[in-house]
Amino acid sequence: MTVASSPSILPHFDRVRRQSVRLCEPLTAEDYTVQPAPDVSPPKWHLGHSTWFFENFILADHLPGYRRFDERLNWFFNSYYESQGPRILRSQRGNMTRPGLEVILEYRRHVDTAMRKLLQEGNETVHTLTELGLHHEQQHQELLLTDIKYILGSNPLYPIYQPREAESPPPVAHRFLPVSGGRYSIGHAGGGFCWDNELSRHDVLLQDFGIGSRLVTNGEYLAFIRDGGYSRFELWQMEGIEWARTLEVKAPLYWYPEGDAWRQYTLNGGLVDIDPDLPVTHVSWYEADAYVRWAGARLPTEFEWEVACRQYEPQPDRDGNWVERGSYHPTAARHADDHQLLGHCWEWTNSAYLPYPRYPRPEGALGEYNGKFMVNQMVLRGGSCATPLSHIRPTYRNFFQTDKRWQFTGIRLATDR
Repeated sequence: MTVASSPSILPHFDRVRRQSVRLCEPLTAEDYTVQPAPDVSPPKWHLGHSTWFFENFILADHLPGYRRFDERLNWFFNSYYESQGPRILRSQRGNMTRPGLEVILEYRRHVDTAMRKLLQEGNETVHTLTELGLHHEQQHQELLLTDIKYILGSNPLYPIYQPREAESPPPVAHRFLPVSGGRYSIGHAGGGFCWDNELSRHDVLLQDFGIGSRLVTNGEYLAFIRDGGYSRFELWQMEGIEWARTLEVKAPLYWYPEGDAWRQYTLNGGLVDIDPDLPVTHVSWYEADAYVRWAGARLPTEFEWEVACRQYEPQPDRDGNWVERGSYHPTAARHADDHQLLGHCWEWTNSAYLPYPRYPRPEGALGEYNGKFMVNQMVLRGGSCATPLSHIRPTYRNFFQTDKRWQFTGIRLATDR
C-alpha cells in the first residue's frame, strides 16, 4: 500500500473519525445499545471498537508513555483477535449497557488527541498503520449503516433514520454485455491502498461470457416470487431450499406483504411502496442463486466480474484511483449507455472466498484480519450505497456466508456465450 504524507494524513484522520460519530447523530440513546440479531452490532460498540483499533495496534506500541483510557475496554472492544486476549461474545454485545455513550465518546477524544500527537512525528510505520486503521473504520461506517437499518427496520414503528427525497430512476432495459474469453490478470496492482486479500495479482483463463448491463430489479424479483420461486425446489441448492422454508416472509429482507402489494423498509423513507425499477437488495446468496436459475442465467464468478468491470467501467486516473459513478449512489453521474458495475449494492458471485496464489498473509495480529475467514464464505463485488467512495474499486473482495442478507446485497446475471 502507499503511505500518506504527514501534511495530508492528519486532516484525513479527523474527517474519518468525525464521520463515524456523524452517522450516529440521528439515533436516540436507546438505539445505540440494542442488538436485535447476532450479526448486528450496537452502534455504541462500533464507535468503541474502531477506537480500540488505534489504541491497541498503534498507540500502545508507538507512543512512548501512552496510558490506555481504561484497560477493561480491551475485553469489550476486541472483535475477533485471538492474539489480543479474551473478548465478549459477538452475540452478547447488546448486553453492554455500560460503559455509557458519553464514556465511549470521551474514549474517542482521548485516543484522537494521542493519535494527532503521534502523527505529527512523521513516522512511516505509524502512517502505514494509521491508513490501515482509517480504512478499517470506514468499513465499520458501512457496517454502522447496515446495522442501524436492521435495528430500525426491526422496530414495528419503522422509524425513519434520516429523511431524504427518494430517487426514482427511469426504467433501463436489461442486456448482456459481451466479454471475450482469454487470459486476464486479476487482483490489485499499482499504487493506492488495498487489502491483503486483493493480492497477489495473478492470471486466469476465461471463456467467452456475457454479464448483465444492470442489476436485477425489484420488479423482476417480484415476478420470481409470484411464480412460486421460493417453493420450487428445483431452483435451489439443498441447503438453500431448507433455509428458505424457515423464512416467515418469503421475500428479501425488509419486504412486507400488504394485501396483494409489497412494501419495504428504507432508511430514508421508513415503510414505502416497492419501486419496481430499483435494484433488489438484501438477498442471500441462496436467493441470488435460485433467482438466476429461474431467469435462465447464472451468477458471474468474481474473476468474470472484475474483468467485465475493467472493460465497461471508466479507467482509473493517473494515480490509480477509481471514481465511482453509480446511478443510485448519492454522488453518482449516470452512464450514457446505461451500464454500471460499481456502487449500487454488493453483488453475489459464484466464487468461494479463497486466497489468491502467493497470498501474502500478514504476520502477527493483523494477519487475523482477512486470512482466517477464507472458508465457507462467498465473494461479493462492486460496493454499495453504504460503501465509502474511496473503497469502491474493481479488486475489492467482500465476503459473507451464503445465508447473510442484512448487508446491501444484490444480483447480476451472467451467461455463457
